[in-house]
Amino acid sequence: MATPPILENKNPSMPSVFAPAALMREARRQKNIEEVQIPSVCLLDPDGDLVRHLRRTGQARPLEGWPCYHTELDVFTLAGRQVGIVGRAVGAAFAVLVAEELFASGCRLLISLTSAGQIVAAGTPPYFVIIARALRDEGTSYHYASPSEYAYAPPRLLAAAIEAVRNDVPRTISGASWTTDAPFRETIQAIEAAAGRGILAVEMEAAALYAFAEATGRNVLCLAHVTNTMAQSGADFEKGEDDGTVDALAVLGRLVEALDAV
Repeated sequence: MATPPILENKNPSMPSVFAPAALMREARRQKNIEEVQIPSVCLLDPDGDLVRHLRRTGQARPLEGWPCYHTELDVFTLAGRQVGIVGRAVGAAFAVLVAEELFASGCRLLISLTSAGQIVAAGTPPYFVIIARALRDEGTSYHYASPSEYAYAPPRLLAAAIEAVRNDVPRTISGASWTTDAPFRETIQAIEAAAGRGILAVEMEAAALYAFAEATGRNVLCLAHVTNTMAQSGADFEKGEDDGTVDALAVLGRLVEALDAV
């Protein structure tokens, strides 16, 4: 085998036969629901903590008419805007599937906030990392972009995001992440290799979302909420007050306010 299958028969410049708009159309037909316009700003919440908090406190409600077969889209108010949020879209393939559907339905800005494991220590968790670039150790990104080490955040979004969280928000830095498809195969060799590259955190979505963004010209920004050291010590995976939702919403509010006009 000269080339692994993940790299064979890939031409990112060619259009796909299967289009997200067609899937949404058929889902609406089958479910007998009307087409609706979704908020222009949407969030991905792979852990689902934000969605649970917003529903429990009465701040969010499911959007009737969201035709996705796999998810629910909730809406709530953040930074004075109506924002959509999808919970539990874990992993590169799932996250990009949902991103395709959101942008096909009227989304203009997508922000993903996922839990992450610490690689190079930048303090004691929890804290947030605006992902500037993501190591492509997953499969989905290779369907959207030619092989390379990293997928990168859209430069204008990244610059605006860094400026937006410069002061008066929970600790937020910027740097690189490692996107993996196999969280329980984070071997010591792989971790040391990532640390050698100066990578701050390991997560499961950013490289694919950034490759999708570059290929389609979409506005996507990914954040990692560094909450753990991969269970190598006690009291790991602590996110902060109310499962970290207080700090997360503070950071996301600043970003939504700053990036919506970018």
